[in-house]
Amino acid sequence: MTLIALHRLGTGVISVDTPVLHADDEGVLRGRSVFETLRVYGGIPFMLSAHLDRLAASAARLRLPEPPRTAFEEAAYESIAAGGQLDASLRLLWTAGREGGEPTGLVLVSPLPPGLDALRERGLRILVVRWAAGALAGAKSTSYAENIGAQAEASEHGCDDALLVAPDDTVLEAPTSNVWFREGETLFTPALSLPILAGVTRAAILTLAPAVGYTVEEGVFPLERLLGSDEVFLSSSVREVVAVVSVDGNEVARGPAAGALQDALRAAAGYADGG
Repeated sequence: MTLIALHRLGTGVISVDTPVLHADDEGVLRGRSVFETLRVYGGIPFMLSAHLDRLAASAARLRLPEPPRTAFEEAAYESIAAGGQLDASLRLLWTAGREGGEPTGLVLVSPLPPGLDALRERGLRILVVRWAAGALAGAKSTSYAENIGAQAEASEHGCDDALLVAPDDTVLEAPTSNVWFREGETLFTPALSLPILAGVTRAAILTLAPAVGYTVEEGVFPLERLLGSDEVFLSSSVREVVAVVSVDGNEVARGPAAGALQDALRAAAGYADGG
């Protein structure tokens, strides 16, 4: 990730080379920090309020002080303006700070990862990874080593991402995305009662799906059902909606839902003609 703007709460926009965390920050030493990553369209952070809601919920799960909502919101817009890039990735970070000290809030702006549209055109190859969720499942904390490890395992097998599946074959999520599959005119996605993250883009799709002709069912689904479905896709804030074209090397048919929902998501962001 290449930073193009950095804001420290209480200080303002600072040089991206400025040191901002102590080596003994509990976020560094013990993973006691939470974050949000969202996409900026035309200079506007998409669904910022929902991401701030989830940042606060994650902080509560980790017993961190409540993040200052207004300060983060103002810093987000200041950072985007300072970065001078209308389409970007925005990250909010709230860390416990040093023992006995004050928490630290950071806002980071970086360019979008390269090749997103090419990846969407090609489709994702994913690897099934067996997964035993930990106590922080559902919180967006920086204790992300297991997620990154799953992605690394997928990469080692020539895949783009991992599909996390419980020991009993229940479909959960991807390391940084929510999972969907389609049967006819119905979309299915794992329920939030499972140990998965409540994706902000997931919530947007739940709202947008009826407008493009689909009903949605949330529930507990076995891997076998997903593999036999008409279409599979993933959703996330930065990567948006991307079709899956293979699972464990087995081809998966592409269908119309992923493209329709991608277009609807861009339109909801006021960015239907964006790239």
